[in-house]
Amino acid sequence: MQCIAIVGCGGSGKSVLARALAERTRLPVTHLDCVHYDADWNPLPKDQFAAIQHDLVQQPGWIIDGNYASTLPIRLAVADTVIFLDLSAATCLWGVLKRRMRYRGGQHQDAGVFDRINWSFVKYILGYRRGMRPRVMDLIEEYAPKANVVILRSRRQTRRYLATEAATD
Repeated sequence: MQCIAIVGCGGSGKSVLARALAERTRLPVTHLDCVHYDADWNPLPKDQFAAIQHDLVQQPGWIIDGNYASTLPIRLAVADTVIFLDLSAATCLWGVLKRRMRYRGGQHQDAGVFDRINWSFVKYILGYRRGMRPRVMDLIEEYAPKANVVILRSRRQTRRYLATEAATD
């Protein structure tokens, strides 16, 4: 594992997993929410956001967490490992609520957290498995055919992965 792309619904634990993997592998981690938004929560222009990712994936080793389906092919084409956190909407909503209680909203660069909850974000989480999941799976199949794809469907599976497979890679 040298080039790891972590994807999944908001609140699924992408940033937490990325930080844990970075500790084990000593690979640099990039949280795309921290790249995509400035301090005032304004998104970068799409071409600039894509250019930054092109530069990131040219590094010899990395962990990048975040969905951003429009630029996901950039990461998938280079990743040797893709970890898809395919958790239930209820689990992801609980994760968002816990994050809100911990960080009290806003952007936290050190933690990879961009904590902004609104109705459209809640709807996105509720519809992720039906709407976005098939798209992400298609992108993984198309752009990362040779990558080791790990699908984790619960927090327990994620902890087990960290304790076993990730610890030995």
